[in-house]
Amino acid sequence: MKRVRYTKFTGDLASELGLEELMEALSGYLLDSGFRPPLSQFQELGGEHTLDNLRDALQQALEDGELFDEATQQKIEDMAADGTLDELIDKLIDRMEQENYISMTPPYDPTRTSGTAGQTGNAQTETPLDARFEITDKSLDFLGYKTLRNLLGSLGKSSLGKHDTNDRATGIETNGSARPYEFGDVLNLDVNATLSSAIAREGLGLPLNIEYSDLHVHQCDYESSCATVVLLDCSHSMILYGEDRFTPAKKVAMALSHLIRTQYPGDSLSLVLFHDSAEELPISQLARVKVGPYYTNTREGLRVAHRILDRQRKDMKQIVMITDGKPSALTLPDGRIYKNAFGLDPLVVSETLDEVSRCKRAGIMINTFMLASDFGLVQFVQRVTAMCRGKAYFTTPENLGNYLLMDFMSRKMRTIH
Repeated sequence: MKRVRYTKFTGDLASELGLEELMEALSGYLLDSGFRPPLSQFQELGGEHTLDNLRDALQQALEDGELFDEATQQKIEDMAADGTLDELIDKLIDRMEQENYISMTPPYDPTRTSGTAGQTGNAQTETPLDARFEITDKSLDFLGYKTLRNLLGSLGKSSLGKHDTNDRATGIETNGSARPYEFGDVLNLDVNATLSSAIAREGLGLPLNIEYSDLHVHQCDYESSCATVVLLDCSHSMILYGEDRFTPAKKVAMALSHLIRTQYPGDSLSLVLFHDSAEELPISQLARVKVGPYYTNTREGLRVAHRILDRQRKDMKQIVMITDGKPSALTLPDGRIYKNAFGLDPLVVSETLDEVSRCKRAGIMINTFMLASDFGLVQFVQRVTAMCRGKAYFTTPENLGNYLLMDFMSRKMRTIH
């Protein structure tokens, strides 16, 4: 008989380090949005997703001294001293790929062109020798989604979904109550209620005749589905004034994407970027989005989102607009773009509110995540949200976990921590 000898697995440092902590530490590099203050940790890497840059970023994160306990940090310092740190970094990159945190891309093809109007990086800066990687959906979950569940409040009902409503249905998950069967109901028969109705009508005896009026079905809470468009502001105002508002905005969008993908399988999610103009972008490209061009054409973004939602066969439709709230551009009927760098131009604001009104008439709710606190901008967001009876979230990039919720549906205002 063949014998199998088991020995204790001692492992190595590459298998012991937590990849989630490393990905958190690398978020400033992986989610680079074009805002690079002089003192940022990964300033010199330029945001390019090459393997050489990833190695440099991992080395900086490992040598930072704040990720791990003293014993682990001492091992890392010893490896740096004896020249074996590069081997550890290579093993970590292999592990990141195996555990689906990153995916390797083919070598650069000089004939390949970018199809996202310059919004997802500059392909012309690559060289044929660059070995590149992309971050996966798994690595986008840097922000807890529980604080964003209020964004998906239900107003209607549709065929399939997981949003709670005040309506009743006859599905599988019951709440203990029953009602007479109606044509079109799911035949989730309540046997006890059905027999009790027949016995009350005919008395206890055999055979027992059951009529149509005796049929009772279980009730459950009706759960609805929703079509959502994330409207992401990528204008330069998101990184001006010495403040990076765009990276937190991307995190909110990615958290919302993760929430819908994992918790609301009946929902649909689309992404629209707005700047001088607006365009739809695949959700898979969200992590690569950078700021630019310069102006904020909020109305055009709402128009593109409106067209997308018109194609959706769902009763619940909403736009989640993540912005600093300063509309400064307008697409004219002849295609020219009218711009006002100071923002809140009466013409631009008027046309934008007209588009908001059209969204309201189409049954589209607009929820706004506002990353600025200027008085004029807050007033503008309040008008937009009140018109569509949606919700407005006021926060700052430094305090993203705490925000002020202004709910125009319930006419309440509260601070969320």
